[in-house]
Order: sequence, then C-alpha cells, then structure tokens
Amino acid sequence: MDATIVIPTKNAGRILDRTLGMVFRQKTRFAYEVICVDSGSSDGTLDTIRKYPCRLEQIPAEEFGHGKTRNYGASKGSGEFIVFITQDAAPASETWLENLILGMKLDPEIAGGFGIHYPYEDCNALDRVDLVRHFQNFGTETRIFYIDDEEKYKNDNGYMQYLAFFSDNNACVRRSVWEKYPYPEVDFAEDQIWMRQMLEKGYKKVYCPNAPVYHSHNFKISTFYQRYFDEFKGLYNVYQYVIADSWFKLPVLWAKHVRRDIANIRSQPMKKKEKLYWIIYSAARNYCRYYGGYKGGMWHTYSPAKQKRVERRISQQYRQRKA
Repeated sequence: MDATIVIPTKNAGRILDRTLGMVFRQKTRFAYEVICVDSGSSDGTLDTIRKYPCRLEQIPAEEFGHGKTRNYGASKGSGEFIVFITQDAAPASETWLENLILGMKLDPEIAGGFGIHYPYEDCNALDRVDLVRHFQNFGTETRIFYIDDEEKYKNDNGYMQYLAFFSDNNACVRRSVWEKYPYPEVDFAEDQIWMRQMLEKGYKKVYCPNAPVYHSHNFKISTFYQRYFDEFKGLYNVYQYVIADSWFKLPVLWAKHVRRDIANIRSQPMKKKEKLYWIIYSAARNYCRYYGGYKGGMWHTYSPAKQKRVERRISQQYRQRKA
C-alpha cells in the first residue's frame, strides 16, 4: 500500500460527503486506503462514511486527542506514506494525492509535507485575504525546507515559526519516520510541534502548492474567544510565543489590527452596509483574538488549579473532549 489517508471525524455535517467524494475521485498511480476515526458523532456522519469504501474506527469522545487520534488512525493502516486531512478539508483537484506523494518522494530525508489551502466559496472577506497571504509566504513552486542556518533558527523566532509551520489539515508524513517519532499527544498544535522536532533532528519538509484542499471556516463570533485561547496556548507550547507580555498592550494591538482590516475592507468592491458589517466583525473578532490569545499564551504561568479552572471555562478543545 502506498498511502493511508487518515480522517478524524465528529459531527462533520454535509461537508464530509464533499471531502470523501473528492478523496475517492483521485487520479493517481498510487494505491491508497482511507481510515476514518470517529469520536462519537450523533449526526449523519457515520452514514456518510459508510457510503464510501472507508475503514471506520470508532473511539469514545473522551479518548480524542489531536495527536493521539491521528496516531491511532495511522497505526491501523499500512501505507508507506500517511496522509492526514480533516473532515472539512476537501481536496481541490483530482491530482491532489498524486502531487502530495510525489513531493514526498523528492528526497528520502523529507519527514513530512503539506499542501496549500484554498478558501471555500463562502469564505468571509477577512479570512479569505489572510489565508491567501499566509500560503503565498511559501512560494508558488514545490519547495523543500530544512534548518540551513542554525544561529538564525535559534535566535529568530519568526524564522523558526516559518520553518516549523506544518498543517495536518492537508499533510503527508513518511511512515518510517512516524514509527520512530509519532505525533505528540497534546491538546493543540500537534502538527507544528512534530515538525519542529523533526527539523531539529535533521529531517526536511516539503511544501506542495499543487496539492490543494479547500479549507476555511466561518465561525460564529461567540466561538472565537475559545478558539484563540486554544490556538495561542498551543503556539506557546511550540514556540514559547505570546501575543503580548502584558494585558495593558492589548488595546493597542487590537486597534492596529482593526485598522489594517479596515484598510483591506475599504479596498474591496462592497456596498457601504457590507463594509460596515465587516468592520464591526473585525472589531469583535480581534477583541477575541487578543484577549483570548493573551490568556492562552499566559496559561503556563497559572497555578495548576487555575489552569484547570480556566480550561473548563474557556477551552473549546476541553469541551469537545468532554462532549
């Protein structure tokens, strides 16, 4: 078997049908299997999975972990390469898998590769710009990355984050490497923690812009505070990065970000009412980004009792595990 595709699922909704439909529409010379690991779906997710020739593995909700569940799914397959996507990451071409594996085959020292994310058709105006700009940073051609400047890597946090970025919304890892170094069992950022470890062990990564998936979100404002708490808690674990070292700085950071968003919104061909909506949206979302992110980044400074209390009150990951 050339590839094992692992997809963690829970209450995926209709998008899973699009994802699996494209997974099984791939035109490739490589033989592949698909393993879905479900952690307690109560909607029609299981019925959707059974429409396709997938292997279904089921685990209790409390057993879910971003690294743990992906390790479990990978262990049930036999492919030389392990492809990780999420339930809402639909391949955007019929050569997605072919190109992702070909990228991995460019160099035996490549531990993992990741592909570009396209915004879905209904992606909101602000996320669309952010997503496009983010992946433009990695170039337009297939590219191999490794630590080519040890001093810069140690002293330049931005360079380290750039090298270690890795997204298992659309990723492939070499099984022989994964068997030695499986994903860490952490609540968040398992993919970037793993890639940083691999780079520091001397391995390489590859970026494959010709292996695209659609992946974007239109979250409710009410969920952003929770999500940014989890995200920046995870970023601290990977990079020791904090959004600010004092909450006094947050209003200034918030204002600067909103100002950038306003400039972007004004440049787009929208009606005045639509522009006003997105400006209000930006103000609310960035409040969640900076205040939720600040609490996530400072979580490591709290006492164990406070850490548990804050997680129960804020963390979306905590709620998903307990649901």
